[in-house]
Amino acid sequence: MKTAVRAQLSTMMFVEFFVWGAWTVILVTYLMSGMGFSGKQVGAAYGTAAIASMISPFFVGMFADRFFSAQKLLAFLHLLGGALLIFVIPKATTWGAFYGALLAYMLTYMPTLALTNTIALKQMQDPEKEFPPIRLFGTLGWIAVGFLVGYMYLSGDGSLKMVFGKVEAGSDLVEVAQTAIPFKMAGIGAIILGLFSFMLPNTPPQSAGQKITARDILGLDALNLFKDKSFTVFAICSMLICIPLAFYYNFTNQFLGDAGMLNAPAKMTFGQMSEVFFMLVMPFFFKRLGVKKMLLVGMIFWTARYLCFSFGYSQQALILLYLGIIFHGICYDFFFVTGQIYIDQKAPDHLRGSAQGLIAFITLGVGMFIGANVSGMIVDNYTTTVDGVVKQDWGTIWMIPAAMAAVVAIIFALFFKDDKKTAEVTD
Repeated sequence: MKTAVRAQLSTMMFVEFFVWGAWTVILVTYLMSGMGFSGKQVGAAYGTAAIASMISPFFVGMFADRFFSAQKLLAFLHLLGGALLIFVIPKATTWGAFYGALLAYMLTYMPTLALTNTIALKQMQDPEKEFPPIRLFGTLGWIAVGFLVGYMYLSGDGSLKMVFGKVEAGSDLVEVAQTAIPFKMAGIGAIILGLFSFMLPNTPPQSAGQKITARDILGLDALNLFKDKSFTVFAICSMLICIPLAFYYNFTNQFLGDAGMLNAPAKMTFGQMSEVFFMLVMPFFFKRLGVKKMLLVGMIFWTARYLCFSFGYSQQALILLYLGIIFHGICYDFFFVTGQIYIDQKAPDHLRGSAQGLIAFITLGVGMFIGANVSGMIVDNYTTTVDGVVKQDWGTIWMIPAAMAAVVAIIFALFFKDDKKTAEVTD
């Protein structure tokens, strides 16, 4: 791959995840502390990503694969999304208006995740070697914007300031996480990426002129893999583990702030740093542990992460909170990345793409949607108002996803068998 193309693709990944990371981590703080919305409404807001994840395969399959070059569709979606982030979402002050605006935006953003991968992979001769370092720039973009938002404050005169120390009581400085500024930052990034996309390598539609059915788009042929008991156990457990996973994505930033951690969005990037580290050492562990133990370790650390949050909050032990954040690398890499490898091993060549798409629909779509709504209801159930002050019983709240993850791990350990055999699938 030419150096210029590599630089283009790396920049694309950096800005792609800069845009997402700018607002998604602090969304809970903006909604609860800035707007006064409930935990159930926070869960529903995060659930828009899951809804969009279930719809986007149709969108990409019907348009990107048949009618439009991927880079032009990427440009259109980011330009439209940027306009929503800058001009619509910040002005949505009622719950109905905000939810509708956010859902509209997620319908423009979620398809771009697949489009950026498609554009990058089409330029590569050896994807297994070339893709990881380029995708790494996406993680770096998420980390960069996390630090930026985490240390940025809005002063009384409307100016933005970077503050790296403790903000004194009585100061007129307000965390930007409680304002709509991160959405505007994301919008600027989206427009920049939209314009930049026109300069990306041409990636013409892959199936122009071919008939594509809903069955092809959803990868329903991959349903034949469910004839294999272990694959069925894997798929069900993957969906179930996404329910407690939603607690982390939806409420951690608000929780860390309540627990007394300063600049929580910046501190949460330690999870992405951990993700990079464990991605690098995964081959070492994979060779020694195998698929089942790798997946099981990921699930166990989900339980450990939430126990750290629960006891860290109850005992006022910040070190446990940091451990819970750092465990993100093990939780994500050992389960999701290993799961992708398992699917690649299990599915026949002609069904690999469909199988990956089906699992993404089950996990990022169905599982995360259920988790988003369940987490919101549980947070509300353990929320009280005393003398006008709203407080969450975080020590108890985090025990619930810890128990969920533990149950899923037990089910997986008992019923999953890694026989390393390809499932018998018929066309």
